[in-house]
Amino acid sequence: MNDTTLLQLPYIIEAQAQKHVTHNEAIRALDALIQLSVLDRNLANPPVSPSEGDRYIVATSATGAWATKDGQVAAWQDGAWMFYTPIIGWRCWVVDEAVLLFHDGTNWQTLFAQSGGGSFLLNQSAAGATNSFAILEEELTLSGAFTDSTIQIPDRAIVFAVSSRTTQAVTGAVSYDCGLAAEVSKYGGTLSILAGSTNSGVTGPTAFYADTAIRISANGGNFTGGSVRISIHFALFGAPIS
Repeated sequence: MNDTTLLQLPYIIEAQAQKHVTHNEAIRALDALIQLSVLDRNLANPPVSPSEGDRYIVATSATGAWATKDGQVAAWQDGAWMFYTPIIGWRCWVVDEAVLLFHDGTNWQTLFAQSGGGSFLLNQSAAGATNSFAILEEELTLSGAFTDSTIQIPDRAIVFAVSSRTTQAVTGAVSYDCGLAAEVSKYGGTLSILAGSTNSGVTGPTAFYADTAIRISANGGNFTGGSVRISIHFALFGAPIS
């Protein structure tokens, strides 16, 4: 046997000439695959000017130097493309998507992803359906009888909680409620106006069928000052894309 079983690293054979060539080939493969991360997984055409060490997962229907290498890891090493065939259990971080993939023996699958706004993709089906949890946050400057948030609970979200923190002491009111226009204390009632006070407004999971703002309502008088930071904790479920 001339290669290792799992990574196919070449062995140095007894009495082999130019042993350093085989040794360097194995080191090159390890350099590409250990702590594996790639820049992109959606390119079918090789980039024109890759930098040394750049790695990609080759997309389907690849062309040029990547032809017939669909799904393989392409690494630009020593001025040429080197290709590595994944096996079941490999994990790979995709830099441009902030996605962690695993290989199921046939295809790359999403294991975990992080995106803007505090959103975490938990899993994704082969057809692109997704489960994710997310947090939206905003600091509201309070005035009048109530203040509505600019951020909104997304349509088709399931909300588990809206938490809040009084970031600047509230004036003009003796307390405040956190909720919705139709249910003003859904996520907390008679909350403290003192700076630093917090509330975790947990509820039973509630589905929303339209974009919906959070409302902070004044009790005992109108708001004349102060600020509150709110965090919306919710789940989203994406439909298949194919």
